[in-house]
Amino acid sequence: MANIDQIKAAFSERGQLSSNIKDFRPRSEQLEMAEAVGKAIENKGVLVVEAGTGTGKTFAYLTPALLSKKKTIVSTGSKNLQDQLFKRDLPTIQKALNYSGKIALLKGRANYLCLERLDQVIAQGVLGDKSVLVDLSKVRKWNNATKTGDLSECVELAEDSPILPQLTSTTESCLGSDCPNYGDCYVAAARKRALAADLVVVNHHLFCADMAVKENGFGELIPNAEVIIFDEAHQLPDIASQYFGQSITSRQLFDLCKDINIVYRTEIKDMPQLGVASDHLLKMVQDFRLLLGEGNNRGNWREWLVKPDVQKGFKVLQEKLDFIADVVKLALGRSQTLDSIFERISALKAQLVRLSDTSVTGYCYWFETFNRQFGLHITPLTVSDKFGEQMNNHESAWIFTSATLEVGGSFNHFRQRLGIRATDEKVLQSPFNYPEQALLCVPRYLPGSNQNHTMTKLAEMLLPVIEANKGRCFVLCTSYFMMKGFAEYFREHSGLSILLQGEISKTKLLEQFVSEEHSVLVATSSFWEGIDVRGDALSLVIIDKLPFTSPDEPLLKARVEDCQLQGGNPFNDIQIPEAVIALKQGGGRLIRDVTDSGAVIICDSRLVTRPYGETFLKSLPNAKRTRDLNKVVEFLKSIQQNRT
Repeated sequence: MANIDQIKAAFSERGQLSSNIKDFRPRSEQLEMAEAVGKAIENKGVLVVEAGTGTGKTFAYLTPALLSKKKTIVSTGSKNLQDQLFKRDLPTIQKALNYSGKIALLKGRANYLCLERLDQVIAQGVLGDKSVLVDLSKVRKWNNATKTGDLSECVELAEDSPILPQLTSTTESCLGSDCPNYGDCYVAAARKRALAADLVVVNHHLFCADMAVKENGFGELIPNAEVIIFDEAHQLPDIASQYFGQSITSRQLFDLCKDINIVYRTEIKDMPQLGVASDHLLKMVQDFRLLLGEGNNRGNWREWLVKPDVQKGFKVLQEKLDFIADVVKLALGRSQTLDSIFERISALKAQLVRLSDTSVTGYCYWFETFNRQFGLHITPLTVSDKFGEQMNNHESAWIFTSATLEVGGSFNHFRQRLGIRATDEKVLQSPFNYPEQALLCVPRYLPGSNQNHTMTKLAEMLLPVIEANKGRCFVLCTSYFMMKGFAEYFREHSGLSILLQGEISKTKLLEQFVSEEHSVLVATSSFWEGIDVRGDALSLVIIDKLPFTSPDEPLLKARVEDCQLQGGNPFNDIQIPEAVIALKQGGGRLIRDVTDSGAVIICDSRLVTRPYGETFLKSLPNAKRTRDLNKVVEFLKSIQQNRT
């Protein structure tokens, strides 16, 4: 059992970590967190800990977990963090502590190449342009060498390659042990390794999918775990709510049609009605997408379903699915794949029935559209009862950590959303010297946000500061409109290299930002967190306004209404805490190391004119403050002089 003495010894001046890891320096905050984690593991307790940037929280939870020799699950916020933890941090600490246990990495099935799908794509000839065929040959070549089948390791392939969805299975389409390739299945092999391991690294999506018993087979992992650690735990409530609800997407329906067509062309060629029925359904899915409006959108499904044309389209969709079920029923027993397809159709029919009855309270009924796709969702307004119940039923140590959990000095918002009751709580300040390293500016004379040309006026104000800093700047926006507008303005009026989110993959964008001097990266939400740029490459972060979620966002709207019904104050109870956490994440991109320095500019006067601005400011690091952009320019120039 990992006791506190062992932990203290490992972190001491001449301990295993200092002796075996280059540049490791003991930090009091890190030891304090490690001891709290050790105590929670020993007592099978619950610990919530906010650890400021630079605390070294990864080592602070991994060391006690490895020393305890207990079956541990570590869940991270994203697949990128999962890879970093598994490939960089864990091997370092494993070696330093001379840990002999087995460790494993497990992702959701959409990350692994499905050999059955690969065979199908090769057999039927890929539908698509030349680049798709080029991508297929890259995958085939990579498949000959890979041990894991994890597609993120196929670096030649773009993250958004159109071939990827054709090469992975879904829970619905997987044939399981009946698959002819089951003996070589990458998903089955990864699960097997995870079950045999002493420590498994997963991500929140996979953990929640299992908790909600969506992924059959992974469910064996959680009951065996004695220690469960969530890193980037601030993302957990939103991710959990997706999995405790229900969804149906156009991708599921498209996949269904495609799979029926493959069975018809390869196994049951004497039943052309299979092809006809799947083509009819496919056409209806495309028609139904048009009923939900143009572009990328989110809306209230309850409101849309009462529209006569949507109601009619939804009914026709159900009829086409009923018809296809009748046709498939005629061939049951003739093909294992078709038998599995029949079960998928039954599940989809049940989902549509649930979506047709929007009277059930306690849930948000909403839809989203993106390009030619759509999703229809039923999401619970709170997961606190379900998540809290899982914690109570599973006796183990539960540890939640992130750099952004508390709001205005309290963990109440986070704990209430997950139903966390008895806990040990800690806030560990960052060891960085913010008053020396950073300057926070809320500029004077900002254009009113409801004025015409707000974006242009703001860009005019900011560009001289960005140019004085020679780029080296993130401009983080709260909307695509502002992001695109800023990028256009800067490209037109400046010679700096202006990089725009979405034009190339996220990884390539970051590589380009770091390697090209004088770069400005203009981005939205996905760059507000999980991005780690250290040193000279980044010394200015600009945030266009406080990141309040749009009041029209259907999930937020439903939670706000529910909060009002229960006599709460939605603005104070929901909107402010979530915006504070998002702002802490965005501002946290700047100082990532003891040698980093720079300025954060937040272009929102509400920080100083509204009473709630104090809650935001109190939650940000204690950097020096100014309202004068000229002072920002002076500060940035002094940094440059110190470095030359």
